[in-house]
Amino acid sequence: MSQRGVEIVLGRLATDAGLRDQFSVSPEQVLQDVISNGIELSRIEVAALQSLDTLALRRFAAAIDPRLQKATLLKRRRL
Repeated sequence: MSQRGVEIVLGRLATDAGLRDQFSVSPEQVLQDVISNGIELSRIEVAALQSLDTLALRRFAAAIDPRLQKATLLKRRRL
């Protein structure tokens, strides 16, 4: 297992609105793309990440200082 991989994925989901949007539609595809890009995740970690509550992810992301968020050209809606 790669705790580092889990931390990277969670960090990106918390700070990248575009990735969060993709994840809420297709978590399997997002995680497969992450793995394809060299991030190590075990099957157990993938299953656990797929089960994340996307609404809770959005609420958490909204609580993070905007200076730590990935810049995006899309206007975000508030939760």
